[in-house]
Amino acid sequence: MRGSEATVETLRRLGVDIIFGLCGDTTLPLYEALHDLDVGMHHVLTRDERSASFMADAYARLSGKIGVCEGPSGGGTTYIIPGVAEANESSVPMICLTTDIDQADRGRGTLTELDHPALFAPITRFTRMPESPSEVESTLREAFLAAATGAMGAAHVGLSFDVQSDKTEATLSGGESSSLYPLSRPSPAINEVKNVSRILTEAKLPLIVAGAGVLRSEAWEELTALAHLLGTPVATSISGKGSIAETNPYALGVIGSNGGLSYRHELLRRSDVIFYVGCRQGSVTTDKWSLPVNGEKTILQLDVDPLRIGHNYETAAGIVSDAKLGLQALVEEIDVMLSGRPAEKINPEEITQGRNKHLRETQALFASEETPIRPERFLAELLPRLPQTAVLCVDPGTPCPYFSAYHQLPLAGRWFVSPRAHGALGYALPAVCGAWYAKPNAERVIGVMGDGSFGISCGELETYVRLKLPVTLIVLNNAGYGWIKAGQKQRGEKYYSVDFSDSNHAAIAEAFGLESRRVEDPNELGDAIEASLTSKGPYLLDVVMQPLEEANAPVTKWIS
Repeated sequence: MRGSEATVETLRRLGVDIIFGLCGDTTLPLYEALHDLDVGMHHVLTRDERSASFMADAYARLSGKIGVCEGPSGGGTTYIIPGVAEANESSVPMICLTTDIDQADRGRGTLTELDHPALFAPITRFTRMPESPSEVESTLREAFLAAATGAMGAAHVGLSFDVQSDKTEATLSGGESSSLYPLSRPSPAINEVKNVSRILTEAKLPLIVAGAGVLRSEAWEELTALAHLLGTPVATSISGKGSIAETNPYALGVIGSNGGLSYRHELLRRSDVIFYVGCRQGSVTTDKWSLPVNGEKTILQLDVDPLRIGHNYETAAGIVSDAKLGLQALVEEIDVMLSGRPAEKINPEEITQGRNKHLRETQALFASEETPIRPERFLAELLPRLPQTAVLCVDPGTPCPYFSAYHQLPLAGRWFVSPRAHGALGYALPAVCGAWYAKPNAERVIGVMGDGSFGISCGELETYVRLKLPVTLIVLNNAGYGWIKAGQKQRGEKYYSVDFSDSNHAAIAEAFGLESRRVEDPNELGDAIEASLTSKGPYLLDVVMQPLEEANAPVTKWIS
């Protein structure tokens, strides 16, 4: 069998059923193998390699399966980098396949020549180029293991043209397996569980902060059980949104500099113990380590990566474990300590009262008739209309703080995605494609983006038309790079090179073949949103919105 056939067959045996990618000269043997071998694997042709990596990232986050993307040599390899870097830093299991020139042509000025391992080494957990077809299977299996164990992340495998084309007499040795992650679950040490349990039960007001590790481990039921057993609030990072249903009485919501609201932060400041679960304690969630300040609280941690324990805060006790197994052990131990009688560290009505007070104070914005349309009015029209199993892909610019602050996920689990490691624009539009394949039974998959982000990835509109995907794309149109302009306002209103012309994104979408509508009047939002959520094919909604630098965005550095 040829190396390309070994690649496809090994991917099948590893449980891969979908690949996102873009063709090139060096991928010819791989595509021939995909064409000839009937292995039930679906290939999604994208219009940009960057989009392929974003699709694979969103697919992995929402499906619980390892995402796979591929791209050709040269420019294709450099274009695929953003999503690989995002997945790796966000602990999203991803396999990136690149193809390359013949090994014999290296160092001779061959078109598209690149040192693939050197390029991918800083942004992956594993990178290797097999030197012969006989090494393909073992290399792929090692890459999958690296991507989906421990802290998890991205892995890269480069396939030279000759490795794809040459034949090997060796037979594939490995058996069938699943691409579901994690591939292994480290169990917690009993003494660590007992120590953390004791501190949590003795605390006056502990507070749990859940990160993406809870979602990667599918530990939302265990986390919810712990919150009810202790009677303690659960806050989340943006990436941890979904770790608990946000309609749960103990769910506090997203905290931090991007979407964290003051009543949530006040409750965190009142707490005496903060328990981080699968959360990196990064700059956004902690508002650059001021929420809390190091040393002012008793800090506990549960993380699968031992190097994360005590990394950013002095930690009183930690548990090195898979989140699901660690939380399960804590629930069992604390239940014994409490003699089966749940504690009530806080009356959950306090959380409800804080939320209601904030909404009363901002009520005028949510009911505003002003134009351009206020972001809050847009949310007031959209959020009540979202189906219960709606999936949201939200770009890191204008949409992220608003959805982090105000959208209450009705169900725990994987329903919300926003890239938080590098915050690359251009993510949401292609991510919707990966999300749809991850959750085809969701009532609707929705992508919300700014117009700056739309301009980066709008070529994928053709992909949606070609695939006939019933998805909703919403552009928040404020004719500029709003996040940067808001930052320039804060630094003295020295606006420079952040504005661009107002594009009619609905007309652009229509030219690609999508149903679309442009909305400038807030009183037309309701009907337009209804149409966008019920279309049988892809639909783009262009909402002309208040510039971000003029808005009341829930971003702490702008508010202060």
